[in-house]
Amino acid sequence: MSKFISIKELYDCFVESEYNITTDTRKLPKGALFVALKGDKFNANEFAQLAIEKGCCYAIVDEEKYITHPNIKLVADSLEALQQLANYHRHQFQIPFLAITGSNGKTTNKELIHAILSKKYNCLATHGNLNNHIGVPLTILRLRKEHEFAIIEMGANHQGEIAALCKIAEPDYGLITNIGKAHLEGFGGIEGVKKGKGELYSFIKNKNGQIFINADDQVLFELALNINRIKYGINNDADVIGKDFTESETVSFKFSTPNSLKSWDKLPLIKSQLIGGYNFINCLAAACIGHYFKVDDASIKNAIEEYCPTMNRSQLLVTNKNKIILDAYNANPNSMKLAIENFAKLPDENKLLLLGDMFELGVYSQEEHLKIIELLQSFHLSNAILVGEEFCKLKPSAFKTFKTTPDCLKHLKQSSITNTTILIKGSRGMKMEVLQEAL
Repeated sequence: MSKFISIKELYDCFVESEYNITTDTRKLPKGALFVALKGDKFNANEFAQLAIEKGCCYAIVDEEKYITHPNIKLVADSLEALQQLANYHRHQFQIPFLAITGSNGKTTNKELIHAILSKKYNCLATHGNLNNHIGVPLTILRLRKEHEFAIIEMGANHQGEIAALCKIAEPDYGLITNIGKAHLEGFGGIEGVKKGKGELYSFIKNKNGQIFINADDQVLFELALNINRIKYGINNDADVIGKDFTESETVSFKFSTPNSLKSWDKLPLIKSQLIGGYNFINCLAAACIGHYFKVDDASIKNAIEEYCPTMNRSQLLVTNKNKIILDAYNANPNSMKLAIENFAKLPDENKLLLLGDMFELGVYSQEEHLKIIELLQSFHLSNAILVGEEFCKLKPSAFKTFKTTPDCLKHLKQSSITNTTILIKGSRGMKMEVLQEAL
């Protein structure tokens, strides 16, 4: 007889806890199921007894020496048990599961799609960017009987990760937003990124599910052979056709279908609160998915217009001194390039760029940071401040540089910048959003 509890016994513990689960030793709610995870610098098995004392219904550990109470249960591997529990729970639901991945725009797409589908369905969606090997199972375990749709964001920084997340979530539908130069270090180059993100397509194909695909993206189309697909794009062969009517910082667009295509001037204009022309395709993807799942056009329009970006993503902020385009949640070469190109098109006279290093580029880092400097010069965007060790290594004489964000903040506080349109962008580790306080 195995000393480990079975997945069915684990699920019974989850049910008895009234579907309340935690992996956070700082949050041990009374009656919850506590799953003790381990990392390089922590071992939550040590807190199993405390979890029981705090009132948790059960604690799950993967080291036998920590079983100090009848309600502390042993599994072979706590993380695998969490993932298996999520997959078991997923099989209790006969509802559509949509998985979203991509190099850029995952969270924005997820939020837009959630806003639209929530007009018709009771939707569960990933909180924030909890999109990894722990976040995905925890998201699935939030499913309740009242839910009618699940939207699961999936992130990855190496090959095999999306495939593993698909085994947990078993999505029926998939969306890859795009494939670009993100996490090049972990993926081993752009071809590795293609293979890694393409794992979602492979899963959907084997399940005979359906993908939503940008009909104008040749890279995605090459990966999507022989898969059932619903297309969105700017050409008439798409299932949902969009046209960009953006005239200011925020995206405005219209959409239709080949069967009901009216003249564009007779279609309603959708005015989003998303900054940056690159968000047009994200809005169109969300509209396409809403249309496919029979959300009416008026509700799609309302959902997109009501959605207000947060968490330093594509935000337009107006202070008493300046106008700030805050897109500082993260950055990679593709998203940085798009942000700069969009910023260059703005008609504003006084413009300033505050750009931080791009992380996880490995051997490609110097080359990609140099390309950003060359892009700034090609657009004659001379008023730029570059922040971080990677930019500083290149010693770009045409631009002011600072090794750290606090150093840049100190400079900005002394500069008294006013009446300026400012783009702030950089990788998460740079924490470029703190520069707002000087602007």
